[in-house]
Amino acid sequence: MSLYNFKKIEPVPTGTDFIDIILSKTQRKTPTVIHKNYNIGRIRQFYMRKVKFTQENFEEKFKNILDEFPKLEDIHPFYADLMNVLYDKDHYKLALGQINTARHLIDQVAKDYVRLLKFGDSLYRCKQLKKAALGRMATIMKRQKDSLAYLEQVRQHLSRLPSIDPNTRTLLICGYPNVGKSSFINKITRADVDVQPYAFTTKSLFVGHMDYKYMRWQVIDTPGILDHPLEERNTIEMQSVTAMAHLRACIMYFMDLSEQCGYSVEDQVKLFHSIKPLFANKPICLVINKIDQAKPEDLPEEQRAWIEEIAKDENATVMTMSCYNDIGVMDVRNLACDKLLAARVEMKMKGNKINDVINKIHLAQPAARDNISRMPNIPLGAKEKAKFDVNDPNRPKLAKDIEAENGGAGVYNVDLKKSYMLAEDEWRYDAIPEFYDGRNVADFIDPDIEEKLEALEREEERLAEEGFYDENEDMVDSDEETLRDTADAIRDRKKMIVAAHRAAHGKNRPTIPLKVAAKRSTIGQMGSKLSEMGVETNAAVERTRTEAASRKRTRAEAVGDEAVKDADAAERDESMSLEMSNLGFRNVKQKMEADKNKKVAQQNFSRMGKRGESDRGIQTKMPKHLFANKSSMGTRDWR
Repeated sequence: MSLYNFKKIEPVPTGTDFIDIILSKTQRKTPTVIHKNYNIGRIRQFYMRKVKFTQENFEEKFKNILDEFPKLEDIHPFYADLMNVLYDKDHYKLALGQINTARHLIDQVAKDYVRLLKFGDSLYRCKQLKKAALGRMATIMKRQKDSLAYLEQVRQHLSRLPSIDPNTRTLLICGYPNVGKSSFINKITRADVDVQPYAFTTKSLFVGHMDYKYMRWQVIDTPGILDHPLEERNTIEMQSVTAMAHLRACIMYFMDLSEQCGYSVEDQVKLFHSIKPLFANKPICLVINKIDQAKPEDLPEEQRAWIEEIAKDENATVMTMSCYNDIGVMDVRNLACDKLLAARVEMKMKGNKINDVINKIHLAQPAARDNISRMPNIPLGAKEKAKFDVNDPNRPKLAKDIEAENGGAGVYNVDLKKSYMLAEDEWRYDAIPEFYDGRNVADFIDPDIEEKLEALEREEERLAEEGFYDENEDMVDSDEETLRDTADAIRDRKKMIVAAHRAAHGKNRPTIPLKVAAKRSTIGQMGSKLSEMGVETNAAVERTRTEAASRKRTRAEAVGDEAVKDADAAERDESMSLEMSNLGFRNVKQKMEADKNKKVAQQNFSRMGKRGESDRGIQTKMPKHLFANKSSMGTRDWR
């Protein structure tokens, strides 16, 4: 898995496209209709909103660019040096710094013009201030066209870089051009690196992946390196130098003894000693390629001494192979992987974490009880037993053969009783009764059942005397205690939710006064209340009901409509106060004040609910240009 994913960086627009995107969004997302007859405060807010919205859009786009592009101080040194080689870190930092400066400049422009817009005294002046603010922002953006174009080129190149994990198991292939590096990575991985019979076919880093010992490995093919000073190396060679310097890998230095690559054995040995400081603390493998053309044994004594010196002084492992004939390719791969694994283990053993791991490991080693040698004892029957052969007619019949003879799986049932070990073999298939002579057979299977029952009873008596069963505390383990605490928290939370719901949706009215409640009470309620107080109420309740039933008004006693209209004012006040008490008010005056306050509170909501300048509607039902007469020589600023 790669440490960084540069493919997720979004494309960087050009300076002109940047301005078009921002201004188009401002036009779409902000109100577009304004009239000179609007309040001056409303006109100021209209244009201030456009300036602020444009500045926020620039801020958002700039922040995305600055956040997505990698910062050289925060990424792995391998990627930092690689970006320095490919793009020049000074130019890269300068481009990002100019973008950050433009962000602050646009922010300052927006603040200045918003401050001026607060004092705009007319529609024309506010409009000109808005126009000047957006124009200055666009001018600042046009100056950044070179930085934006450079960053877009960097983004495109970063997205094409191979995904390299600097910390995983890695085989790094290096050497002179045209010595067989790309052919080797094509053989051991699924990479498809171009192979041609001329130098510098590979111009950048290529990565392939393989599996060895159930682990994922990455193999990196580097461009060829020439033997000259570091200052004279070009960008292609510096990529190889960066990889060798920063990646924790097994260095596989390839050599071509046949000199078909165009470089002599002496030059290849000199190049190894030249780049040797980059191999510090890394396992080294000296791979002799193209042995189908020339082998180490065929070299002169002096050249063989050079190779042996490298193997001896640098602790390098010399390996031979031929990619053309596939001779020793897999052996070279396996030896390099094993050497890297051993080096990684050795490095971890030298670290500080090894003590923490060793303290947790205990290796049990059995001690000898005497000096007698006890060799393994293999039974004679096992030694003389013939090897199983499916085609042998005299071989023992297996359970699988019996199953096949009796219909196969799903038809044949395995005979489980044939292996029963009983005193008599003919007892195997006898049916075992559950009850015999009216008793449970299972009670008599264990001959020591009575002794065990007595021991169990004695243990129960002892526990009861010790007070074992008197304890009321339950033995609760940590998991059960956590579960109970969680359940209690859920119950408390549920109670709070129910209480909040009742408070929000319940009736929030005062309690009815006792005098009012007494006027509404019935005879039955009166009897129940007196009964609770311990008073005999049957006679009183019956008497009250009889009087109420016998007392009827005559036609003369009935109150007419006029009498109702002329009713006493005290009775009307009493009924009105009763109604007010039901609504929670003391009197009519308090209710009228509450209604007035309600209307005042609803004014803001009603005002916000009206149509505004951002609504897409026909504000003028009769446009003047459709209904006016021929225009005169006068003014035409009727809009």
